[in-house]
Amino acid sequence: MDKIYTDVRIFNPLAPTNSAIPLDTALKRHEEEKKRCYNERVLEVEQSSFSPLVFSVTGAMGGEAEKFYRRLALLLATRTNQSYTDTIRYIRQRLAFTLLRTTVISLRGHRGNKLTKTREYKSELIDINLLYNTFNYNLSN
Repeated sequence: MDKIYTDVRIFNPLAPTNSAIPLDTALKRHEEEKKRCYNERVLEVEQSSFSPLVFSVTGAMGGEAEKFYRRLALLLATRTNQSYTDTIRYIRQRLAFTLLRTTVISLRGHRGNKLTKTREYKSELIDINLLYNTFNYNLSN
């Protein structure tokens, strides 16, 4: 299995720096900026591939992110013998709730127990086996 490194960027298309350009151009610009920062290192040092996952706060998804999630859904659907449409729906649903949760935390702050440490969300290697197990558990309930 090939390793794929990702880095997520969520931007506001209504911000002054992005409002003068079309949304698809802004998505492409943010993807290219991420590639400029990380792609060379990932290809040479890690000998893996890099895919920037760019989203807007209004729900738009960059081209690289769209390809990534389509490929992930295809692999999961094949592995779990589920339909592609159910798999992509499940992935998009999980993604929507994750983005919503991070947006709410960034607006109001974390209100959990102050003694517990919050997890730091960094670019992570996506483990297909973990998604596979989660996917099977959620569909069987």
